[in-house]
Amino acid sequence: MKGAAWLLALCLAAGGAGAETPAPAGLPFPIALGGPFTLTDQSGAPRTEAAPEADLQLLFFGYANCRSICAVALPTMAAATDMLVEQGFEARPVMITVDPDHDTVATIGPPLHNHHPDFEGLTGMPAELQPVYDLFAVEHEVLFTEPSGQPVYAHGSHIYLLDGTGAFLTLVPPILGPERIAEIAARYVVR
Repeated sequence: MKGAAWLLALCLAAGGAGAETPAPAGLPFPIALGGPFTLTDQSGAPRTEAAPEADLQLLFFGYANCRSICAVALPTMAAATDMLVEQGFEARPVMITVDPDHDTVATIGPPLHNHHPDFEGLTGMPAELQPVYDLFAVEHEVLFTEPSGQPVYAHGSHIYLLDGTGAFLTLVPPILGPERIAEIAARYVVR
């Protein structure tokens, strides 16, 4: 999980938590993140990094039944999405699973839709997901398995801000409130 700590430090240095004003949009992020991918959405359709109808995408790596950081990040993303929509932006919350055995096409959507009706859940086979984790420097590992058989994961906790083409814009930590996330995200939209 050393990579997660490193990403948090970069995020904070690039204008995350503790900054009075967002970092100016357009400044390059200090490391290259993101890139082209194709996974499967909750309806079984192929989904690439692009969401052509969206100005912004708020992307998170987690799992649908996570009761830890996901329980903070997903509702925060949903609220930030609503705030962006109220400001006239098209925004999409997206989660890519770190638990493809349990987050299948049939199961990933309903828990996410409890947070927001437009939440998109992306899944795939481990061999399809690993290159995407690599593109975004996401680490994950099973910590233990609950008596119910559900694994509990340690995984990255950042929210990745992408534009509608899927280009990476910046990272925000989920400890920021939805107002702050929406404020940062809005600065990246070119109209």
